[in-house]
Amino acid sequence: MDRILKGIMKYRHLDLKTMVQQFEQVRDNPIPKAVFFTCMDSRMIPTRFTETNVGDMFVVRNAGNLIPHSQHFMDELTTNEPAALELGCIINDIRHIIVCGHSDCKAMNLLYKLRDQEFASLTNRRISPLKAWLCTHAQSSLDKFMQLKLSDYKMPLIFQAETPMRKFVAYIDPDDKFSIEDKLSQINTLQQLQNISSYGFLKKRLEQYDLHIHALWFDIYTGEIYYFSRRAKQFVQINEHNYNVLLQEIQTYYS
Repeated sequence: MDRILKGIMKYRHLDLKTMVQQFEQVRDNPIPKAVFFTCMDSRMIPTRFTETNVGDMFVVRNAGNLIPHSQHFMDELTTNEPAALELGCIINDIRHIIVCGHSDCKAMNLLYKLRDQEFASLTNRRISPLKAWLCTHAQSSLDKFMQLKLSDYKMPLIFQAETPMRKFVAYIDPDDKFSIEDKLSQINTLQQLQNISSYGFLKKRLEQYDLHIHALWFDIYTGEIYYFSRRAKQFVQINEHNYNVLLQEIQTYYS
């Protein structure tokens, strides 16, 4: 708490006045542009690495950047993530949903260990909310990872996109740059796009191309950010060389 209080005092002296001015500007008419789902990992600071500001986006964080599939909930209710989707995309008419995973994700490292049936036993889940959360809502990601492992991490995976008839192909880490757990993290990030599309209250907007879902992946040890390109069928580093290419793809695909 000493660190937090010192930070608050620094904020009061350096940033409070500017922040209040920004709050005043968006108070009556905030127009956020995205709902941003990411992990609760303390190393993830999405507003910093996206250079977004007050009023720019809704941020939802949990262990493993998971959006539970609608099949887990009666009438698609009872949990924070779909409530955030409704608040952002229906009530506030936001048109872009972004899911951002990252390297060395502690939740994904644990999910990888849950391949062991004894480790993932019901007894262990009853005493570990985190294991229960992952076993319930990240099993589909683990299943896809095991499918990829059978091909020695070389074959593409198929994910459902915005509608049941739309799918996309993904090659996971084709250059073999990342750890096994990071490969799982990238799969898990893409799986959330499929989970988002399962919610009935988003169906009409997704079918009419009025709502768009994207995947980012952050390498915390290099600071590099990757965008999943459906054209390239893989996560592509966002940099000075391909920024315009990625922007053109996004504008073409989501126009």
